[in-house]
Amino acid sequence: MRKNTTVINALYGIVVTLILAVVSITITNVLPNGYIGASVLAMLIGMVFHPLVKKLLPSFTGIDLVAKRLLKVSIVLMGASLSLTQVVEVGKFSLIVMVFTLATAFIFGNLIGKWFNMDWKLSNLISVGTGVCGGSAIAAVSPIIKAKDEDIAYALSATFIFDILMVVLFPIAGQFFGMTDLGFGLWTGTAINDTSSVVAASYAFSEAAGNYAVIVKLTRTLAIVPIVFIYSIVNQRIEQKARQSDESSDATFKLTSVIPWFILFFLIMVILRSVGVISAEFGSSLSSVSKFFMVMSLGAIGLRTNFKSVAQSGILPMVHGFIISMLVVIVSFVIQVILGQV
Repeated sequence: MRKNTTVINALYGIVVTLILAVVSITITNVLPNGYIGASVLAMLIGMVFHPLVKKLLPSFTGIDLVAKRLLKVSIVLMGASLSLTQVVEVGKFSLIVMVFTLATAFIFGNLIGKWFNMDWKLSNLISVGTGVCGGSAIAAVSPIIKAKDEDIAYALSATFIFDILMVVLFPIAGQFFGMTDLGFGLWTGTAINDTSSVVAASYAFSEAAGNYAVIVKLTRTLAIVPIVFIYSIVNQRIEQKARQSDESSDATFKLTSVIPWFILFFLIMVILRSVGVISAEFGSSLSSVSKFFMVMSLGAIGLRTNFKSVAQSGILPMVHGFIISMLVVIVSFVIQVILGQV
């Protein structure tokens, strides 16, 4: 009887996140120019309804399941939309720009985070979201470093607010600087975080710029793989150091603890897509499922998050995110000028 009750309670939570995902996607499709991604919207709506859901649902079992398990499944399926050949198609110039923008996000992100006396997990989630690919990267790294729901919500909010500004300002700046379609696509694909915002800003400039920006953005997403492995090692070292004073705990380094298996499956999906085992059509279908699961997962994180707890982090993390985002925008543009792409 107790087992049946647990299953029913879990189903309640799953149904709630499913409805939230459908509503968020519907609203996003109605809004013009894709100014807000469905994942971010689902998280924000979830935070608003957190107090109500907490009162009505008998338990958060189903919501926890979606937030933790389904999130990893969505990351794995995302690999079906990516191909290693895209790296070659994008070309050496975009890869050079990405190296500099990633270095900027992580180096200055950590320096400013320490200066602001921020928790390292929140600081690095903002850096990951800014440097790699917004919500997808934050979602991939958060379980690795065992980030709190409040930190995930804040990091997503920080990158989202900046993206909203860039969707409006980037096309204006591109026209002002007289950028080519290629240059603007590269700038947008490497400097704006969320995919929906990249699409909105780049296609507002021209269709050619939009097509190029999407390829750059997808290639940028592949950086998730090495970054997640690095954070796995870093988090393992930090936890190992924290346990050293406890003689009863095992403080030895364990390779199995730093291998995020869902990222290995993500990489397998990328390889299968690259060699043609997964066709472009099937890969597109799996990508759509991945995006839906991502919306459900981030909506579940929103439902688990108390807005007051997020607000307690203060304004400094938001300033941190804004500074890092501006630095990435500037570095991307400067490197292109040096390479003669603008």
